[in-house]
Amino acid sequence: MNRVWSRRSFLSAAGGGALVFGGPVERAGAGPAGDVHETMRATWRGLLLGGGFPAAEESFRSRLTELGEQAGGWAATMAPSPGSLWPDLGFATDPEKMMQSYYRLRTMAEAFLRPGTGLTGDSGLLSSLLAGVDHLHSEVYHAGQVRYGNWYCWQIGAPQALLDLCVLLYERLGADRLARSCAAVDHFVPDSAVASYSGTSTGANRVDLCRVLALRGVVGADDAKTALARDALSPVFPYVTTGDGLYRDGSFVQHTWVPYTGTYGAVFLGGLGMLFALLKDTPWQITDPGARTVLDAVERAWAPFLFNGLVMDSVSGRAVSRGLLVADARQVQQDDHTRGHAVLAGILLLAEGASATERIRWRGLVKGWTDRAYYSRPLADRTLGLSALARLAELQADATVPAAPEPVGHRIFASMDRVTHRRPGWAASLSMASRRIAHYETGNGEHLRGWHTGSGMLSWWGSTYGNGQYSDAFWPTVDPLRLPGTTVVRKILADGAGGDWGSPRPDATWVGGSTDGEFASVGQHLRGLGSTLEARKSWFFLSDTVVCLGAGIRASDGVPVESVVDNRNLGAAGTHALTIGGIVQPARSGWSGAFAAPGWAHLAGFGGYVLHGPGSFKALREDRGGRWSDINRGGSTTSLTRRYATLWYDHGRDPVDARYLYQLLPGASAAQTAARSAASAWLTPLANSAAGQGVSVASLGFTGVNFWQAGAVGPLEVDGPCSVVLRLRGDGTASLCVADPTRTLGALTLVWHRPVAAVLSRPPSVVSAVTGTRLRIEFGSLNATAGSTQQVVVRLG
Repeated sequence: MNRVWSRRSFLSAAGGGALVFGGPVERAGAGPAGDVHETMRATWRGLLLGGGFPAAEESFRSRLTELGEQAGGWAATMAPSPGSLWPDLGFATDPEKMMQSYYRLRTMAEAFLRPGTGLTGDSGLLSSLLAGVDHLHSEVYHAGQVRYGNWYCWQIGAPQALLDLCVLLYERLGADRLARSCAAVDHFVPDSAVASYSGTSTGANRVDLCRVLALRGVVGADDAKTALARDALSPVFPYVTTGDGLYRDGSFVQHTWVPYTGTYGAVFLGGLGMLFALLKDTPWQITDPGARTVLDAVERAWAPFLFNGLVMDSVSGRAVSRGLLVADARQVQQDDHTRGHAVLAGILLLAEGASATERIRWRGLVKGWTDRAYYSRPLADRTLGLSALARLAELQADATVPAAPEPVGHRIFASMDRVTHRRPGWAASLSMASRRIAHYETGNGEHLRGWHTGSGMLSWWGSTYGNGQYSDAFWPTVDPLRLPGTTVVRKILADGAGGDWGSPRPDATWVGGSTDGEFASVGQHLRGLGSTLEARKSWFFLSDTVVCLGAGIRASDGVPVESVVDNRNLGAAGTHALTIGGIVQPARSGWSGAFAAPGWAHLAGFGGYVLHGPGSFKALREDRGGRWSDINRGGSTTSLTRRYATLWYDHGRDPVDARYLYQLLPGASAAQTAARSAASAWLTPLANSAAGQGVSVASLGFTGVNFWQAGAVGPLEVDGPCSVVLRLRGDGTASLCVADPTRTLGALTLVWHRPVAAVLSRPPSVVSAVTGTRLRIEFGSLNATAGSTQQVVVRLG
């Protein structure tokens, strides 16, 4: 169980209890007929505590014992005094410590109510709980108190925990305490908090605020509050076109500029699931048809970023820096796997409100992800709440549910500058930045050195290898100037450079790409953070490789510029063999070398790289040290060391027009990598300049081009900037997939110099198509397509 109940781990608790709109409902411990508030309190207790799990079996038994020990320790160290409830949580100037105090009380309440904790029904623990609630009310969280510090603590964190306490201990708190608690919540979270869908009242924040209002209504029997909570949810359902929320292409953005599917998005997902469950079969049941978008988002928005149980760091924002937090008394590390497990539990909760077909499909997906989670088993995840653990355990034991394979395909999330490429055996994620999306987000002292995560960071995992790549102390120990896939000026920036909450955004619009759903052409006009760097970067995602191109790389900062091919975390003592050009290189830390391109490299246990050049590439083995506190001011100060193997192109100091071209081959053997390097005809580079970048692979029937401006590349000619994927099919047809990543084109003309007999299908954006000895297509109003791919299917002449 996670003892730090906040947005950071909310979904850990969202896995048990009652069900959501549209599905059958079980109301645990329903009260007398007509007492809807008592029934709703019972429902919420079910959601918080879960039920039906075998308390005497592992891992439930040990978790209950741990819960009891922790609660007992907190009860023993509680020392109410002015400005604090515990000596280590002084809240006189820091409301975060006030919020943490409420979290501890909620944990103690769990231990009091759950069986098997050793403190179940303990009168001494109850006395400590009541004293704690009274002290926090008199000292800080009461009507009339002026807010200070982080707004979240006052309007979401503390009131959620307080209202949970009110539900869990309702009969024991007494009418006066309940009334005082409701008055405090009314003071800090008035109805006006949801009067406008703006500021801090959007997306996941709005869902959190509605949870507060709904529970305030339940605890205080205030029907108007509960109705307000229901009605205030409606603005989160429609797809958005700017700012916070879900986009039609599956993007989820929070803080206006930051991709957040994995954290805020997960809170959004699980928070709605819990509210659907609370309000089901009450006078305030959610009937807004827009709520359907939440169910649709499971496969459109969340599934593409889940792999072997983890959720990709590219959509987790500041959370990647949390790792091990000083405030976590249990010292359990958070990572991409723990965040992913919480999402899996949230999907299972939502599945109960989906159609029968969706429920079966989603349970199969979750079972597949849990079965394949070899690196970090969900049922052994100490950050998961018991209710979430029970839901996952039930699924695991259900032999009627077959495990679904990993989804495959390519997705471009144009509204948040993210890409996923999923193939049998591996998956990859690409992070970019533009005027629409920040280079990175820092804030609250978190993610202080994530400067270049949006500079083309390419992350990847194998089905049976590399799943701990970014989990095993990667973020505090990796060189922040050598994130894999990025092009960066070797210039140290200040912690939090560019400003908080997604402030650093480049003046670039051509960021995005086109896809046929299997392969893709993706590009980024890169403008560096805190430097003069400018570059054109392209990625062509294919069957067994990602072909990476860079051109027009220039800077004038007086320091070297590098394009990082990869930077693999080898663990604390990894000695994975690095073979370059058929020769195994030294395994000692500190070794480095320079090698002529074209050439190839292979890293045992991971895959291969074909380095096409130009010039030379470099390689390095090094041990790197760091601490979580280096990148998060609340992080552990324990020193960590990890080994890295790095490959990169060194473009030298102040390059004017540098270039690169390489292939990434996940899972390839050394022999396969050498064969690809020798097969010069397999890949045909068509262009690699600041005007356009393109490649062709005849065996795949693939041609991909990113036109940075009007021009001709290979058989394609356009009169404006765009991205194109051309696929020749084996049945005499072909598809042309075109996108306007800039979102500025009123019209575009594309010519394919190839005989075409007929146009078989075309989107509404095509205003004219002329066939014959060549194909000429005219698109209109591409600037209204939000960067999405427009696909035309033709019969070849």
